[in-house]
Amino acid sequence: MKAGGIAKICLFDIQICMNWSALNFDWNQARAFLVTAETGSFSAAARALNMTQPTLGRQVAGFERALDIVLFERIGRKLELTPAGKDMLVHLRAMGDGAIAANLTASGRSENITGEVCISVTDIFAVYSMPAIVADLRRIAPQVQIKVLAANTLSDLQRREADIAVRHVAPTQPDLIARKVRTSTGHLYASKAYLDRYRPIHTPDDLVGAEVIGIDNAEQLVAFLQDWGLPVTAANLSIRGDSGVASWEFARRGLGIMPMTRDVAGFFPDMQMVLPGLKPVEVPYWLTVHRELHSSKRIRLVYDHLAQVLGRKYLPGPV
Repeated sequence: MKAGGIAKICLFDIQICMNWSALNFDWNQARAFLVTAETGSFSAAARALNMTQPTLGRQVAGFERALDIVLFERIGRKLELTPAGKDMLVHLRAMGDGAIAANLTASGRSENITGEVCISVTDIFAVYSMPAIVADLRRIAPQVQIKVLAANTLSDLQRREADIAVRHVAPTQPDLIARKVRTSTGHLYASKAYLDRYRPIHTPDDLVGAEVIGIDNAEQLVAFLQDWGLPVTAANLSIRGDSGVASWEFARRGLGIMPMTRDVAGFFPDMQMVLPGLKPVEVPYWLTVHRELHSSKRIRLVYDHLAQVLGRKYLPGPV
């Protein structure tokens, strides 16, 4: 389990119908210990659970008193689990997994169309296409509350970080249902200002000295561009960040060349395709949902609408 995963889990209002008194502890204290163990500090756990650090510390201390064991020890500024704490963490993780599974099953069986649906998308898709999609959903089903999670990392649907995800890679988890609803192409783009300043680009070799703008991992980006047949090294990466929207704006301001899908670049006539004869990269769109949630009437409505929109020839653009 990822460090932040259990913190996300514990933000859900999960009612676990068990006789905690027979176990000599309550779930709030157990949850405080679980999130602290996963995040590695009282301060991070307090932020994840939206409570003050002293309150969280009291809950963890109460959990230790109830069990009559020591769960953490301080080594310098770090918290370390004791052997008893490690054993307890294993059991509580299993309990958390069971609670999430029960919650997923209940949500999947719900026939109530009122409530929230969380959709995980990239930040570029969130900014340029989701406003029009959400506007349509609000018109079709105003009782559904839409939460858009804009992230360039994969949300964990099994941990209920989102209900539906639009991804460019197929999921590998067996509990997820995925449908490839669209295929776009990726190309290189730059502003006219940059192309006027840089020398003419007629072949990939002309990119040797070019400034390249990318997202996140430099090593992965260089490997991707080199596999594409481009003579690019880490020295070409002039600007990099974790925001696709910000990186695209840097490219629009004439700061370098950037790979982008034709879906997005088509909204910006100020951006010109570089090396139009270069073989494009296929960019699939996978619509993904947990199999338990696929039977929820509310989530199915949103899922079907996304499938319909993504299946069109053109995606909705900025509004």
